[in-house]
Amino acid sequence: MSVTAHLEELKKKHQSLSEQVDIVQRYPAADQIEVAVMKKQKLKLKEEIIRLSA
Repeated sequence: MSVTAHLEELKKKHQSLSEQVDIVQRYPAADQIEVAVMKKQKLKLKEEIIRLSA
């Protein structure tokens, strides 16, 4: 897999997680631990995207 293809896949995963977090947070009974885990995953993906883009 090329770096460009890998970057695109990471960006898609990041966007998907972002949408999932938005959906989960709309509900008052949202599991805050689940939200925190998803946000950490998003951050790791973002850091990897930045690292590979440099």
